[in-house]
Amino acid sequence: MHTIINRALATVLLSSAAVAGFAQSSKKTSAQLDALKINQVQVLGTHNSYAKPVDAAVLAYIDPILEKMAKGYFANMSKEQAAAFHEFHPNEMKMSEGLKYNHPPFDVQLDAGVRSLEIDVHYDPTGNRFNDPAAYRELRKKGYENLAPFETKDLDKPGFKVLHMADIDFRTHYTTFKGALTAMKSWSDAHPGHFPIYVMIEAKDKGLPLFPNSAQVLPFDEKAFDELDQEVVSVLGRDKLITPDDVRGKFPTLREAVLARNWPTVKAASGKFIFLLLPSTAGMNLVSDYAKNKPNLEGRIMFMQSLPQDTYAAFFLLDNAIVRQKEIQQYVQQGFLVRTRADIETYEAKVNDHTRADAAFKSGAQIISTDFFRKGNGYGTPYFVNLPGGGEARANPVNK
Repeated sequence: MHTIINRALATVLLSSAAVAGFAQSSKKTSAQLDALKINQVQVLGTHNSYAKPVDAAVLAYIDPILEKMAKGYFANMSKEQAAAFHEFHPNEMKMSEGLKYNHPPFDVQLDAGVRSLEIDVHYDPTGNRFNDPAAYRELRKKGYENLAPFETKDLDKPGFKVLHMADIDFRTHYTTFKGALTAMKSWSDAHPGHFPIYVMIEAKDKGLPLFPNSAQVLPFDEKAFDELDQEVVSVLGRDKLITPDDVRGKFPTLREAVLARNWPTVKAASGKFIFLLLPSTAGMNLVSDYAKNKPNLEGRIMFMQSLPQDTYAAFFLLDNAIVRQKEIQQYVQQGFLVRTRADIETYEAKVNDHTRADAAFKSGAQIISTDFFRKGNGYGTPYFVNLPGGGEARANPVNK
């Protein structure tokens, strides 16, 4: 009995020493990162960070529909369009596989060291646009019961809603953008001085109307974007944000400020958020009212996905790090922010392949997005992704 107690005591003492050592190491690492600028680090983020799993019956129902649609879609593509599509969708995955991931609430992800979140927002100025999903209506007509429950809180009210795909992939931890922002603020307030958090916002302006009476997904006009910015400020507060105006400073253009490395340091940005906007569904249309009459995103809250020649160029989306590694490295060295992915449509988890993740980290992209930030996935493989060396951030391997 005494031996068991002594062993237990020794284990506790060793564990305490390990925790103390880790804390000292973390402080040292934190001090080293503090002096770097927010474009000279690398963090791990999650893709569709708000999402709950899609009901299995919905996925089984839409797979054959989408497969049939895809054949006609691909047949009408030009070679250039096909090449671009293949870059963003490099593996032939069914929708049911592409959505085979499951994220916990934001606080769990942030507690685990995730430092980038992705939120899809839909414009709903009247309310009642997404509270009766067409997929569930069709399945109930066919006799399906016990469909997975989904939260409807405040879906009847005007405001931005958070979901992946209207009528199909709508189960979410946060039904409203305000709710998602509130969850982020609560965690931030409980962890003052935390490492800056990169938040990618995708403005969803297209739906996939597979069913009768599908929800109408509205475009984002200047008014909608104004309201989106106002909502961020109203929940988080201006003092918790790093904005394009902050980075541009006295430079003529935002692009020139970025090329001059005028980003704030990690220490100066601690406790704050950097919002990065995809101005359309999947970032496919870069001509957006978000930059209307604002060539440097003057007064805007978010850095917008851009092209290198844009006056507001600061943030690029280059998800395929295997194909675009050299370009990503070049842009990162020049001072731009880049988001890329460690896994695309769950293929890497399915086959337990870290090739893309390795390429992503080596590319120097500041934000590496994954659907699998912890052990355990729907395929039963050992695949998951963490930051090399562990922790919440590391010095960027390309531009530190």
